Amino acid sequence: MENLSLLQRAVPLLLEWYRVCKRTLPWRGTHDPYKVWVSEIMLQQTRVEAVKDYYVRFLQRFPTAEALAAADEEEVLKAWEGLGYYSRARNLHKAAKFVAEGGFPKDFAGVRALPGVGDYTAGAICSIAYDMPCPAVDGNVLRVLTRLLADETNIDSAGAKEKFSALLKEVYPKEAGEFCQALMELGALVCLPNGEPQCLLCPWRELCLARLHGEWERYPVRAPKRARKTEEHTVLVLRHEGEYALEKRKKGGLLAGLWQFPFAEEAPEAYGKLLKTKQAVHIFTHVEWHMTGCLIEAKERFPQYTWKSAAEIGEKYALPSAFKAFRGWLR
Repeated sequence: MENLSLLQRAVPLLLEWYRVCKRTLPWRGTHDPYKVWVSEIMLQQTRVEAVKDYYVRFLQRFPTAEALAAADEEEVLKAWEGLGYYSRARNLHKAAKFVAEGGFPKDFAGVRALPGVGDYTAGAICSIAYDMPCPAVDGNVLRVLTRLLADETNIDSAGAKEKFSALLKEVYPKEAGEFCQALMELGALVCLPNGEPQCLLCPWRELCLARLHGEWERYPVRAPKRARKTEEHTVLVLRHEGEYALEKRKKGGLLAGLWQFPFAEEAPEAYGKLLKTKQAVHIFTHVEWHMTGCLIEAKERFPQYTWKSAAEIGEKYALPSAFKAFRGWLR
């Protein structure tokens, strides 16, 4: 009951702060469920600043679910190029076909059933598009709430999200969409994950138990992170008569089904004349790729690869940002 009482006092302060301090973002101010959905999928595990331009371009190209459903998968992936986590784009495309046929779902269960939509995303869409009291609880929201309440729940434990979702449902105001976005905004702008939070700017500075006890660093409580695995790869940028070699990754696993520069199976010199090399590192969630890129004048058009000009690659083929360091060699 103490937590509930504290949250009830915190809600109006948060809404008042949000209306004054919220950022201007391209997806703000719309209740169109398609546009909200696209923004929430793009924002999964991706920074707001990285998403803004992608969101605008994506909606210009696919302004409706029907337009997205009618597109070819390669076209969708190309529009997503560089944003990462490409399974999101595939699921968005797949789900658009359902939405184009039956309309956008109007309840939590229907939204949750769309490919690529989990509890958090479904809660955010229903809150923002429909003003439903459906909590959207992710790491940012858990950080804000555990600090406010000085709650030592391990946020990585089973049931943590359900616990805080149930608590939020008790205090959800009628302005559900604003409240949902306000919690996200507080975590993004004030109650920061790294470094000292901006407590003096916080609408909850007089209520927050972590601040009052001088113990904000204790929250949230988390399980120790697993160390990332490191993989070494030699990346071949093979050039032959103005075209470059591409290969498609397998359908399962990391970067499933995407185009890439080939990984070497032999010494680089076996493929032709080595012109340049470059070192690059790309960090995924659980693995790091340490890459040596090799620009090679290929001695032949190796038949196991697909050969395309730099212009064709730039226009039609989505290359993951892991290979960004070597894109400059395409001419």
